[in-house]
Amino acid sequence: MSQTVILHGASQKAFAIHLIEKAPVDAVLTIREATRSIDQNSKLWAMLSDVSRAMPDGRRHTPEVWKTLFMHACGHAVQFEMGLNGQPFPTGFRSSKLTKTQMGELIEFIYAYGAEKGVVWTEPEAEEHAA
Repeated sequence: MSQTVILHGASQKAFAIHLIEKAPVDAVLTIREATRSIDQNSKLWAMLSDVSRAMPDGRRHTPEVWKTLFMHACGHAVQFEMGLNGQPFPTGFRSSKLTKTQMGELIEFIYAYGAEKGVVWTEPEAEEHAA
């Protein structure tokens, strides 16, 4: 039996304790922070597109490459491989594995970078920094 419980409040915590008390010997328990939300992911891709269109410092990259560059700048493990055409391309990175906190930090980093480089955001001002 596999059971996932999202700990939103006291009743979910009580249920989780109940599951632990009833768990068989050698059961495995994993507690981790939730991964990034769909809204955070949507915001990230909109921001990456804004940065890509802005071409800061004349840098022409796809949103995917910008994502890798920002993740690397924030200390997340990424790597670049040499393509068959001799050009490097990013591999081994997944923002879907980031926690909500890590994704929020990545989004704030992109906001700071964009502010420094004059990126114009396409989102409404009321939503800014709501990550």
